[in-house]
Amino acid sequence: MQSASVTIKFRKSDGSMGARTFTTWRTHHGPIIRQAGDKWVSFAMMYKPVEALSQSFLRTKAHDYAEFRKVAELKANSSNNTIFADKKGEIAYMHPHFVPKRDNRFDYTKPVDGADPATDWKGLHDPDETPHLYNPASGWLANTNNWPYTASTPEVSPKRADYPRYMDSAGENPRGVHYQLVLNGRTDFTKTSLMKAAFDPYLPAFAALIPQLVSAYDNAAADSPMKAKLAEPIAMLRNWDFRWSATSVPTSLAVFWGDDMWAKVAAKAAADEDTAQDAIGKDTTPEEKLASLAGAVDRLQQDFGGWKTPWGEINRFQRINGDLQQPFNDAAPSIAVPFTSAQWGSLASFGAKRYPGTKRYYGTSGNSFLAAVEFGDRVSAVAVTAGGESGHPGDKHFKDQQDRYASGDLRKVYFYADELKGHIERTYRPGQ
Repeated sequence: MQSASVTIKFRKSDGSMGARTFTTWRTHHGPIIRQAGDKWVSFAMMYKPVEALSQSFLRTKAHDYAEFRKVAELKANSSNNTIFADKKGEIAYMHPHFVPKRDNRFDYTKPVDGADPATDWKGLHDPDETPHLYNPASGWLANTNNWPYTASTPEVSPKRADYPRYMDSAGENPRGVHYQLVLNGRTDFTKTSLMKAAFDPYLPAFAALIPQLVSAYDNAAADSPMKAKLAEPIAMLRNWDFRWSATSVPTSLAVFWGDDMWAKVAAKAAADEDTAQDAIGKDTTPEEKLASLAGAVDRLQQDFGGWKTPWGEINRFQRINGDLQQPFNDAAPSIAVPFTSAQWGSLASFGAKRYPGTKRYYGTSGNSFLAAVEFGDRVSAVAVTAGGESGHPGDKHFKDQQDRYASGDLRKVYFYADELKGHIERTYRPGQ
C-alpha cells in the first residue's frame, strides 16, 4: 500500500484561489476508490494516455481494414466495441483492444482478492485473441453495446464457449435480440430500407415481460381487488403487438409499469449485471407486478387526466434554448417522439424521463445522431441530428431537424462540392 498527498486548487466564490490537500492511497493494482465492508477496493485500469490519444487519431486516417487493424496493436481502446466498414467492402467487428489476461476462475464483474497473486493481470491479449469477425459470410454485422456473441448470425458469430468469461461483462440486451430479428436473412438493404429497419417499432423486452404480467393477473385470486381495477388495462396489454407508436396507449401503460418495476430492482440489477428485462422477470413477484401496474394506471390518471393516454402525449422532444441542460417545461412547445428507451429493446432509442415540475417525459440521450452510410467510389449517406445544427434559438436551423428525428426521415449528407451547389447559405474563409 502506498500513500501520497494531492493538492487541488479551486476558485472561491469571492474570486480568490483556495486549495485543499487530500491523502490518496493505492496498491500495485491501482488507486483506492471505495470501501466494501472492512476491505478497501482498488481499481485497476488502463493508463496509456499517449497510446490512447494516438489510437483515437490514427484510426481516423486508416484507409482499409489492414491499416485499422495495425492501429489496434496499440491496445489502447478499453471501452467500446467497434464496427468497421470501408469502400473495399470489408466489414469487421472488433472487441475493445485493451483486454488484460486474467485467471478465468474469478468473477471480475465483482471485486476480487487483491492479496491473491492469482488475481493479478498477466499482460494483454492480442486483438486476435478477443472475439472478432472479419467479412462474415452473413454479409452483416451489428452491435448495441451488447455482447459479441450475436454480432452477426448464430452460424458466424464468435462462440461464447471459445473465450474466457471475462471477455464480456455486459451480456445480451433487448436491442441485440431485436436486431437479430430485423437483420437475419436479409441481403437486400438499401440506405432507405436500412433506416426503416432502424425504426422498427418492436419492443422485445415487453414481448417477454407483458405475458408474465398477464399471467400474474390471470392467476390472481378471483376476489382480489386487482381483478376489477386492472381488467381493462390487462385486456389492452393482452392484445398489444408490442410495438411503439405515438398513438399507442399500451406503450404508455407498459413504459410506466416498466419504469416502476425498474425502480424496484435497479440496485440489485446493477450488482448482478442484469438488464431491466432480466431483473424485472426474475426479481419481482406476481403481486409486485400487479401492484406496479395499478400504480402506473393511477399515475397516468393523475398526471394526464386518464390512463388511456397515447404515448406521444407523454414522450416528448423539447429544445427551448441553447443550454446543455434544457429547462424542460410542459407548457412550452414540444413534439411527440414515438420510440422508447433502448432498455425495452427499441432500436431507435430515446432516453426520456420526468424532470422537476414536469409530468411529460423529455429525452436527453439515445439517438443524438443517426446515419446510414454507403461506401463506394463516392460516399453516400443520410443522417439526422437531434433538434438541429445551430445552438442559437433564433436561428432557423435550431430545431429544423426535430420532425425528421422523430419520424426517421433522414436528410441527405453533402460530401462533395457538386452536391453542395444550391445548398450553400454562406461561405467563410479565415481572415475574412
